[in-house]
Formats: sequence, structure tokens, C-alpha cells
Amino acid sequence: MKKLVLAEKPSVARDLSQILGATQKHKNYYEGNEYVVTWALGHLLGLKMPEDLKQEWQTWQLETLPMIPKYIGTKPLPKTRAQLKAIGSLAKRKDISEAIIATDAGREGELVARWILEYVRFNKPVKRLWISSQTTKAIKQGFATLKPAKAYDNLYYSALARAKADWLVGLNVTRALTVKYQDNLSAGRVQTPTLALVAKQEEKISKFIPQKYFTITLNVAGKKAKLQQKDPHVLKERKQAEEIVAKMQQASGRVTEIKFKDKVIPAPLPYDLTELQRVANELYGYSAKKTLALVQSLYEVHKIVSYPRTDSKYLSNDLKATLKERLRAISGMLPAAKQYAGTAKVVQTKAFNDAKVTDHHALIPTEQIPQYSKLSSDEHRIYNLIAKRFLGLFLPPHKVRQEKAVVKFGDQTFTLTQTTVLEPGWKESENNEAPLNLTENMVITPQFMINEALTTPPKPLSEGSLLAQMEKFNLGTPATRAEIIEKLVKSALMERNNNSLHVTKKGQQLLELVNPELVSPKLTAKWELQLEQIAKGKYNSKKFLSEIEADTKRLVREVKNSEQKYQDYSLTKKKCPKCGAFLKEKPVRDGKLLVCTNESCTYKRRAEAKVSNHRCPICHKKMLIVSGKNGEYFRCKYDGTTEKLTGGKKGKKKMTKHEERRLLKKINQDNEPQESALAQALKQALGQNDE
Repeated sequence: MKKLVLAEKPSVARDLSQILGATQKHKNYYEGNEYVVTWALGHLLGLKMPEDLKQEWQTWQLETLPMIPKYIGTKPLPKTRAQLKAIGSLAKRKDISEAIIATDAGREGELVARWILEYVRFNKPVKRLWISSQTTKAIKQGFATLKPAKAYDNLYYSALARAKADWLVGLNVTRALTVKYQDNLSAGRVQTPTLALVAKQEEKISKFIPQKYFTITLNVAGKKAKLQQKDPHVLKERKQAEEIVAKMQQASGRVTEIKFKDKVIPAPLPYDLTELQRVANELYGYSAKKTLALVQSLYEVHKIVSYPRTDSKYLSNDLKATLKERLRAISGMLPAAKQYAGTAKVVQTKAFNDAKVTDHHALIPTEQIPQYSKLSSDEHRIYNLIAKRFLGLFLPPHKVRQEKAVVKFGDQTFTLTQTTVLEPGWKESENNEAPLNLTENMVITPQFMINEALTTPPKPLSEGSLLAQMEKFNLGTPATRAEIIEKLVKSALMERNNNSLHVTKKGQQLLELVNPELVSPKLTAKWELQLEQIAKGKYNSKKFLSEIEADTKRLVREVKNSEQKYQDYSLTKKKCPKCGAFLKEKPVRDGKLLVCTNESCTYKRRAEAKVSNHRCPICHKKMLIVSGKNGEYFRCKYDGTTEKLTGGKKGKKKMTKHEERRLLKKINQDNEPQESALAQALKQALGQNDE
């Protein structure tokens, strides 16, 4: 008898099959003496849509809302039916005795597998592979310690509850808003409060009014300290500052106190996914989605980091036995790791805490030695971040001594500080500041400066700071936060500008139209906490969904009764040449389209010219793709040259004089004799005389 192994992706199935000896390759699976290894392609099934459940729900109308089905059920996704059918055939084979779920070890991975096994009506024993890295060692150990799938039932119930909650809230509120205001307005259980966080920051910025204020600085032997005040912006007029300075100059300054304090700063804990995404955004400008894709590749393809979609910064104690190998693996990138690989003595002991490890431990390097030549520069950067954090576990703490000297002029106080590095430890060496050279009761000659300054506005949220806010309010999970941000951008509710995020006019209106409770992160944070409790077996999923149904009814009712007005800012004054209806702008992957607002009309064209790779025959710069009455064509924005979209292919046109001159100039600039045989032959071929 054989065991059916269900992986999440073909690449993972290939790796598993090699380790399990399933070497016979077939179109949809691998087979060996003991195992048959097949794969999903992410989700093969999704929840049925409203139109699949009731005929009256096929038409979008307010009268049929809210839609609260007793049972939703799943349906195959159209593009992956063939793979689902193949898994069904394998499941029915008489020589298959049990199934092993080997999808991603997390909430969504559990849902992927359970839906498939339920759909194909698999009624034999099911076990679960739960691993945190894709190395051969981890996979073999995982297969040696399989658990009954029943042990992960609560995780499945949590995943199912999440999917149904998103269906109920998302589809109902989106339909209600879209029908009422006649525009595609997408709302969701997590995405709407996430959008609200960006809007709240923008509101702070728009309400900000810069204020002038003055500061007083004391200068003592090159060291500077500002006058201590409860409100640093209290001095609004220079005259106020001058009066204080004049009064202090009449008093003798004296050092009233000198304090020393030693600080021991341990290395930071290893990364969880959200912090890694934040740091990568801050250092390299990577989007959350890009960082997730890079670390997923390091995990799945290169097998050099542990499971990425983790929300834990802690490690389980059983990992201590693997530390030496992990240190050796990173020593090629970080030579300092070699000296710690011998003993692998952990300094940052608080990182090992079984009670604080969730489904997966923190993100750390595996025992596999990287093949650096196969890593892209972006992958190299992310691996370096993870490896450095891991190495910090073995490095001594950063020790500094802080000296503070309190100087008083009457009742006015200044505090001079100086920091001395005692031991750099895990931090790179820093230059020590010059010593204060002050003693108690020393008289200070007054040297004051008055400076004018302006209060600074709050900064817009970057993806990194938005991720921090989402984590703070428990919006989404490490696995879904990047996807939520991308969805907001794709639905034109939010836009990126360099590395900052901004709410569009459409997004601003959506937040006014949606129920305030859905805008606030509190309700969604409560739902997320309940989902976590379901996964731990501490909350009932049926009770959770009954509460979601009640919330959905209330949210839809409030949209129906709302008297808010909506303006579609994407609507232009341009008219469709086919039917005369107005055109509206629609963002797409490579720019914007103008599409007809008449639902029965299919007219669309580019709103803005797209830069192509096609070169202008005159100036050789990239041409634009422009839409006209007769369709699209190439146009050069530099010299106005136009060409048909199908024209201008290589070899169909003669070389222009301009091209001839450029080619000859290039040849003659090479490190060859000025009149090389090649240059002469080309000149002759082009029919050009010597100049």
C-alpha cells in the first residue's frame, strides 16, 4: 500500500518526491514504492459565490441584501480543474492507504488541503506533516514524526471561519456600496480599517499648521544642551528667549550634579515576518509583497531560511541542538560566525521560550549552506538581514556608560550628556564622544545661543510604518498583510508615491460611506483575536460566525439607510466615440485605461501613452504606444515620427544615414587602427567615400 502526499506547490512536491524516493514522474504527480506525491497550485477551490447559491443573488440589488446562506460550500477554480481532477483520481486508487497533508504549515495551508480532501471525499486516515524548514533533514524528521490531522482541526476551523467571515462582510458590504453609489467600491473586514490608518495619518498632516518657536542652547567646551522645558515649543517670541538669557547671564552657572549610568543592551531577537518586511522597506524600499516573495524563495527554492510566514520572534529549546550547523551555514557570509560555531553558546537566552513560539518559531537560517552564486542581489540582502539577526544570539551585549551633568543658572536647568562605549558587543564599533571634563560645583561661564525653529509635520505612512500599525491593531496576519496592501492599491483606494502611501479621493469617500465601526480597527482586531482563540481551541467557530452574521446585517442596514453622497472622480468629460457615453479612468498594471461607462459598450483605450521597447528609426529612443481613431500606433515624443504598431520590424527597412554615421563612429572609436579592415569593408558596403 502507498501513501498519498499532498504538497502546496509543484516545486515543493518535486523536492519531497526526491527525498521520499518517488522518482517516477507523471504529469500530475510523482510515484515511488511507498509514496505518491501530488500538489495543489495554491487554492484549487474557493467558497461558492452568491450567484452559485441562489438565483435571486445573481443580480446585484439592494433588495436581496444581506445575503446570509445557511451553507456556502466550495467550488473548483476554473483554471486548476485538471489538477483537482487528478488528485481525485489518485485519492480513489485502491493501493492508497492514507493521505499526508504537506501543504504550508499554517492557517491557509491547512485550508488548502482540507478543502481538497473534502471535495474528493477522501475517507481514509489523514496525517499531517508540520515542518519549519524545507531542508532534507527537516523533511525526513517531519515524516518520522507525523501527527494525526485531527490534531490540527482547530486550525482548520479558524481558517474556515476566517474565509466565511470575509465572504459575509466583504461581499455584502461591497455589493451594498457598489449598488447604492453606482461605482465599484470594495470594502472588507481587514482592508477598510487598514485604509483608515493611512487616512488618519494624512488627516494629521493636513491639519498640521507649522509654528515658529525659539530654543536656548548652552555651549560648554564644545558640548551643547538645550534649556529643559515641559513644552519645548513654549517660547513663541524671540523677546521671551532674550529675557530668559539676560536673567541667566546675571546668575553664575554651576554644575549641581554628575550622574553615571551603565547600560547593557542585548542583541535584538530574531525576525518575525512583519518586522523583516518593515526593515526591508526602510533600508531598501521593498514593498511588503516583494519582501515576502524574496523570503519565500529563500525558504522554498534555496532552502536556506525557516518558514517565513511566522508571527513569532522566539525559538523553541529543541532548536539548540541545530545551532552549530546553522552557524557554519552562515559563516561564508558572516565570518564571525566561525568562532561561535565551536561551542554555539547562546548569550541571548531569552530568545528560547517554548511558551512564546506560536505555529512556527522565528525566522532564522537553516543548516543548509547557501550557494551564493544562485542568489539574486535582493535575495542576498534579505538573507544577510536574517543571518545577522541570528548571529546576534551569540554575540555579547552592547555596553555603554552614560554621563549626565546637570547645570543650573538660577531656576533654569541644562543637562549635558556624554556616552562612552565600554564594549561594542553585537553592535558595530562606534566612535566615543569627547569627555565632559566637568566636576560637581564647577562654575560655568555662560555661553548661550538663541535659535529659531519651526515645528515639523508628521510623516506620511510608508509600507513599513503601516505594517507596524497593522501589527499593533492586530489587523490581518503576517501571511496576509502584504496582500491586503496590494489589494487596496489595485482597487484604486490607495496609491504609492515613492515610499509613502496615500489614500485616493475614491478611498476617502469610501471611508465616509462605510459604517464607522468597520472603519475603526477595534472591531476587526476583536475578530482576529477570536480567530486566534479558535485556532487554540478556546473559542467556538459557530459562535464567531453567528456574531459575524449579526454584524453583517447591521453594516448592510446602515449602508442602505445612509444619506451620504458620492462623486466618481474617475469619470472624465471625454465621450466614447462608439456610443457617446462618458469615459472613466481605470488603473491597470501598466498605466491607466479609459473605459466606456455604458455597460453594453466594450470601447476602451489608453488614458496615457505607454513607453514601448520599440526604437524610433530617426533618434533611436524608445517610442510611445498611442491610441488614435484607427487604433494604436507608435509615436516618438522627441521628433514626432509615427509608425504602425505592426511595422518597423528588423530587416524590413533600409539603414538611415543617421544610423550609418552612428555605426561608423562607434567602429572608429574602438581600440583599433582608425582605418581597420572592418571599418573599410563596412564603408564600402554602405557606399560611403572616405572623408
